[in-house]
Amino acid sequence: MRIWTLAWPIILSNITVPLLGLVDTAVVGHLPNSRYLAGVTLGATLFSFLYWGFGFLRMGTTGLVAQAIGRDAPSDVRNLLGQSLIMAGVIGMLLIVLGSPLISLGLWLLDGSADATPLAREYAEIRLWSAPAVLANYAILGWFLGQQNARVTLMILLLTNSVNILLDLGFVVGLGMTSNGVALASVFADYSALAFGGYLVLRQLGYVEGHFQRQRLLALKAYSALFNVNANLFVRTLGLLFAMAFFTAQGARQGDTVLAANAVLLQFIMLTSYALDGFAHAAESLVGRAYGRQDWREFTATVRATAHFSFWTSAAAALLFALGGNQLIALLTGLSDVRATAAAYLPWMVVMPLIAVWSYLLDGVFIGTTAVREMRNSIFAGLAVYLPAWWFCQGLGNHGLWLAFTLFMLTRSAVLIGYYRHYRLTRWRPSSGVSHL
Repeated sequence: MRIWTLAWPIILSNITVPLLGLVDTAVVGHLPNSRYLAGVTLGATLFSFLYWGFGFLRMGTTGLVAQAIGRDAPSDVRNLLGQSLIMAGVIGMLLIVLGSPLISLGLWLLDGSADATPLAREYAEIRLWSAPAVLANYAILGWFLGQQNARVTLMILLLTNSVNILLDLGFVVGLGMTSNGVALASVFADYSALAFGGYLVLRQLGYVEGHFQRQRLLALKAYSALFNVNANLFVRTLGLLFAMAFFTAQGARQGDTVLAANAVLLQFIMLTSYALDGFAHAAESLVGRAYGRQDWREFTATVRATAHFSFWTSAAAALLFALGGNQLIALLTGLSDVRATAAAYLPWMVVMPLIAVWSYLLDGVFIGTTAVREMRNSIFAGLAVYLPAWWFCQGLGNHGLWLAFTLFMLTRSAVLIGYYRHYRLTRWRPSSGVSHL
């Protein structure tokens, strides 16, 4: 029951993310020239990749805070918040300072049209000012999740997206702005979320014992645990981003119809991840607490319960895609050639949830135990299979690309399962005996 209590706010908050994208698209899509929509799409894609790359601030904070809760170390809970917020502020300011070359590089890689690229640059230069707020919000969300308070995630994301949607309409429809209005709305929304999150943090600190320690916040060596965790998570995320970008690029080489069909099918994967992430985040918090306490009975029970939830959710997704995949494709696109192309590759979507589920779940377990090098290694192992598989399967066209991507996910799951089984026999067990899943 505790797992579902933690999971449902995360699942619901994940659903709000595509809703905001739909509103952005609808608002800008009704402007008289399509270049505004193209500019927002390019700029938003750039920032999605950029901010996703710094998602370690959420993941690393969650695992370390959960372990501190398990050790009954309230001062550590406080100081991890301070350290994470300081890191977020420093990185956010560096992004602002280095923003111009980063934006130029990103737009060059995205290779947009001559009409859309200047608008995307304007959008990006405005959005960049929200970097400290976005990263600080990651730290705040991770801090609360580490304390098993997932409802804060829902509250903050609902506020962020509500403010963003209202300001989208106000700036674009009310004031006659274009893509710059959409960017400005996002900046205001991010800082609104930070203000609200700051209020929730101050309120929560009233219930957390212990005290902040100056040496923990100001001495560079005191950040070694966060640096170690976050550096490995950053490399892991870069590898994952590369895998996704490579998949998109190779699909684009096969023509616009294949590219569009793959984009539709990737939404199936995103849909599955919205649910599975809820259970993975629950595992981060609960496993981290059990690990901090060295309570291996609770550790085992948590992994077993989240595994059951995750498996049956992935099985339901596979069944949904098998029985209703064509209907879902029809909801996502009205183009007959894209529908037909996507339908040809639909069987991969039936298989994918049953393969990827274990990497989602075990990412949560390994974040909770801060065994993040293993997560990084799973990405490297996956890429070592993915790229050669794509090379040898090019003759199969897009089926070969999907096969290579499926093998990437399968390898990730297999490597993480191998690490998990090994550590349950060696590290994650009582000293007097063996207890494993």
